[in-house]
Amino acid sequence: MLKMAHVFARFMMLCTLVFSHPLIAATWTINSSSELAAKLLTANAGDTLTLLPAHYLGQFEINKALTLTGHEGAIIDAQGSGCAIKIAANNVTIDGLIIQNWGADLYERNAGILIDENTANIAIKHNQLHGDGFGIRADHSQALTISHNHISGNSQLHILDRGDGIYLNRVEQALIEFNHIKQVRDGVYIESSKGSLVTNNRFYQQQYGIHYMYSENDEAYGNYSQDVSGGFAIMSSKSVYLHHNWAQNATEYGVLLNITNGARIEYNVLHNIHNPQGDATLGNEGRAIFIYGALDNEIHGNEFARSDIGIAMAMGGEKNRIYGNNFIDNLIQVKYVGDELLQWSQQGRGNYWSGYMGWDHGQDGIGDQRYQPNDSMDKLFWRYPEAKFLMNSPIVSLLRWVESQLAVLSATGIYDDFPLMQPITVENVSNPLFDDVVHHQPNTDLIAKSEFADE
Repeated sequence: MLKMAHVFARFMMLCTLVFSHPLIAATWTINSSSELAAKLLTANAGDTLTLLPAHYLGQFEINKALTLTGHEGAIIDAQGSGCAIKIAANNVTIDGLIIQNWGADLYERNAGILIDENTANIAIKHNQLHGDGFGIRADHSQALTISHNHISGNSQLHILDRGDGIYLNRVEQALIEFNHIKQVRDGVYIESSKGSLVTNNRFYQQQYGIHYMYSENDEAYGNYSQDVSGGFAIMSSKSVYLHHNWAQNATEYGVLLNITNGARIEYNVLHNIHNPQGDATLGNEGRAIFIYGALDNEIHGNEFARSDIGIAMAMGGEKNRIYGNNFIDNLIQVKYVGDELLQWSQQGRGNYWSGYMGWDHGQDGIGDQRYQPNDSMDKLFWRYPEAKFLMNSPIVSLLRWVESQLAVLSATGIYDDFPLMQPITVENVSNPLFDDVVHHQPNTDLIAKSEFADE
């Protein structure tokens, strides 16, 4: 009995030594679809699969910790259905592939790369993806890095029938940086997630550049949206820090705050937000920023310029701090039809208004006379747009002049008691070219700096 116990103890010691010793990772070179499918089953965790230039047809699943990389010209083609690559393991990297022609069924989560539930430490970098459904989709995952990818959708589909470029649902600690995304539904869609950092991405020809829903403690900076319906949409979310971004040539808005609390909107440039089919009677003009039922947000240091409306506010959006912004040459600087009297300044400093005609006798950079962006006639026409044919009539001009001379303080509306005489400098916003990079340390400790940021 003692001998058997001794043998068993030695056997257990040997097993411990064998299984605790790290296996040496191998690199495998692949050159056919069948070989790739087979090697995904037989490779050991930690191995690297390198694809030679070829077409790899079908749908492939990674269910262990692997690196899948490719030489130039390595193309994974899903042949019009399902997902090109499904990741169902932790510690997976996909690098340098062309991925195309996956399925279009959004309800079935068809994607170029589908990151399955309960996965972590996934890196998707330097890939080119083109297809109908989601470019990259992740559900219930954490610690994702999606970096330096080019993602494009199908411009022939209706914009709402396309997949999002990057779709995150219940994902924590995602880093999304240096991606170029076009012709999708939303560039980056983040739902019910926490702690994402979205930086230095470029968005073109889509619905929204970044779209947050039920998200919290997120940060986005250095992103650029052009030729989109909306630049950056924050809906039913809290504590989002949106700063140093650029949006131009959007039709609906540059930034949307919809039932959002505790956001900081700082040092963003929002230009040329114009809806060619905009109609005041329908309320669908282009708005540099639209605040709808959003509370306790800080809007500071931004530039709202050359848009149909600088700021539009409705449905309980009054309780926000708005100061130190530039309002430059918007057709309507502010559109607010509400029941409160709001002061847009803080600690003796207001905003810069390109239409302000006051004086600065104290030479302190602050206008001596309060600024009222809209008078009573403006609010009358907003409430009764069918009377807009009277806007340029002599009697309306006379009433506007009388009101300005009497400096009547109405019971509702927007006032700035400390209008700035000169526009502010919007700090550290890069020229919106794809190769430009905005360098900021993340404002919070939500996520570590990516190892790919300087590539």
